[in-house]
Amino acid sequence: MGKSCSKPLHFRLLSFQITHTHSFSTAAAAAAAPDSFIALCRQGHLKQASTGHFSLISSDPPLVSHLLKACVNTRSLPAAQQLHSIITTSGWSKIKFVSNHLMNAYAKLCRLETALKVFDKMPQRNVMSYNIVIGGHIQNGELGAAVEVFKGMGERNSATWNAVITGMIKNELNEEGLRLFARMHSDGFLSDAYTLASVLRGCAGLRDLIKGEQVHGYAMRLGLELDLVVGNSTAHMYMRCGCLIMAERVIQCMPLCNIVLCNTLIVGLVQNGCASAALETYYLMKRAGFHPDDITFVSVVTSCSELSTLGQGQQIHAEVVKAGATSDAAVITSLVSMYSRCGCLDDAVRAFGERGRGAARDRVLLTSMIAAYGFHGKGNEAIELFERMELEGLQANKVTFLSLLYSCSHCGLKDKGLELFDLMIQKYGLEPEVKHYTCVVDLLSRAGCLEEAEHFIRSMPVKPDAVTWKTLLSGCKTHKNAGMAKRIAEEVLRIDPLDSASYVLLSNVQATADRWQEACRVRKRMKAMMVKKEPGISWYELRNEVHHFTMGDKSHPQLEEIGSYLKQVMAELRSHGYVPDTRASLHDMDVEEKEHNLAHHSEKLAVAFALMNAPDGLPIRVMKNVRVCDDCHVAMKYISMVKKREIILRDTSRFHHFSNGHCSCGDFW
Repeated sequence: MGKSCSKPLHFRLLSFQITHTHSFSTAAAAAAAPDSFIALCRQGHLKQASTGHFSLISSDPPLVSHLLKACVNTRSLPAAQQLHSIITTSGWSKIKFVSNHLMNAYAKLCRLETALKVFDKMPQRNVMSYNIVIGGHIQNGELGAAVEVFKGMGERNSATWNAVITGMIKNELNEEGLRLFARMHSDGFLSDAYTLASVLRGCAGLRDLIKGEQVHGYAMRLGLELDLVVGNSTAHMYMRCGCLIMAERVIQCMPLCNIVLCNTLIVGLVQNGCASAALETYYLMKRAGFHPDDITFVSVVTSCSELSTLGQGQQIHAEVVKAGATSDAAVITSLVSMYSRCGCLDDAVRAFGERGRGAARDRVLLTSMIAAYGFHGKGNEAIELFERMELEGLQANKVTFLSLLYSCSHCGLKDKGLELFDLMIQKYGLEPEVKHYTCVVDLLSRAGCLEEAEHFIRSMPVKPDAVTWKTLLSGCKTHKNAGMAKRIAEEVLRIDPLDSASYVLLSNVQATADRWQEACRVRKRMKAMMVKKEPGISWYELRNEVHHFTMGDKSHPQLEEIGSYLKQVMAELRSHGYVPDTRASLHDMDVEEKEHNLAHHSEKLAVAFALMNAPDGLPIRVMKNVRVCDDCHVAMKYISMVKKREIILRDTSRFHHFSNGHCSCGDFW
């Protein structure tokens, strides 16, 4: 008795369980034994298995298979290796299903080389043997090897086709995956739900609506259109192809709804520019009793970014904290972006810092924070973060460098920007794209190196697009080079003859230089081409309601009060030294008319409304869809000083933080 008790409790328990295998079914015994078996393996007691009670394992191959499954479920490689030893010594390696389970265990435990050795030693193989090898190669990122095994197979089943098709589409080889699906169908194999789901994802990746509709019809003929996996993939495909009505119809027809379907709808709405609808769906989902997950949070926070609705973003951030989702890098990345785009750089930094403590840094998260710094004119902070990123061994990618170049261009860091551009190519071996070259053009243009910027464009190894030339045209406006502006505008309009911004920029350059006849000719040409200027719109969020302002629009209920108050504000600014910059009114009219127009620019209306309605002391955050004009920029500095209010204004170029008569951009934008 003392000898028996000297053995560990797990050993005695497992001995009892295996000894009584003959009294109970093999499956029941195996279900009871794995935990004890794994514990013995971890404690090093399995060597005793060569004799005694464990010898019963080698007389029951099904039990070995169940134990191998337990090894996979508990991620225990040592236990699988011990079982491999038992299988080899007992001679059961000649049995196909035992070797298949052993191969599968090694493949699932990331020991593909060992699995292939087992495969090579098998005297006989079946379809499952090959399927396990194919699955192992795909799991290991070796799609080419998986395809070679597939080609060399004599017999295949639906699982074989499904594995290879899914592998191709996961690796974004969507066209190849769809071709293989067509072959599978022509060879007489019926698709299952997982095959159809993969193929629909391939159609979504290609945004091929016609093929997607064909696969949807095929799923209906098979009676699988109401399967949750197929239904979700079908809705996703329609969303990616821009067919929101069809996607919603598919989801509404599903007999059951789950968080995955809700996420598909919300993500699709965000991707199709329906941010408000995405938020409405989110609140409906919550009222229906579904709990948001990480994917939900990323999508709805992104919606708040698109709408610049800080109040809703803060509420959802609180829900993120409550749900314990702050450890997810994608969620925090979306929060950093949201706070940045809503003008709350300090909150973006706090969100970033919370994720950083005690957790590994994430490249996407770091890149998002670098972009936030750049958008708010904190170029040096962006560069410091990149240097920390290098010290931590994180490899910067093209997006990282794009954010860095953007940061440098908006902070006047020309030399540092050019240094980073060279670093990207020489040290990191990354091939610049048009966007990177455009950032360099912006660097040079803002620094006044217009000739150098034009030479850079004409010597680019990639073809410049309209945005590249338009960037230089904007530099011509900034530095009032009317002669070059006319030449560069022709380059833009040759690529995109209907680009309204180019006509406006050229007209503005000519007007600033008092070339009114040239400016008039540009506007006439614009009219002849039926090109309309995008109206300047500013918006301000107050108590979760967004108020829009456009010069000349009389729809706002407080418009008369705003106009009267704004007139008082402008008079107050004049008493402190403000002089309207009539050069910013780009029409040939008398001074009084110019000053009236300037006083009613949309951002001034929005700030006046905020001063009237927002509580004292709170920063005023205004968003605008076009670049802020010179006069409004000066006026905002005076308002921040006279009214003692911080004003944060976002235009298409960057954020401007006005405080005590100064702007964070240093008048460089």
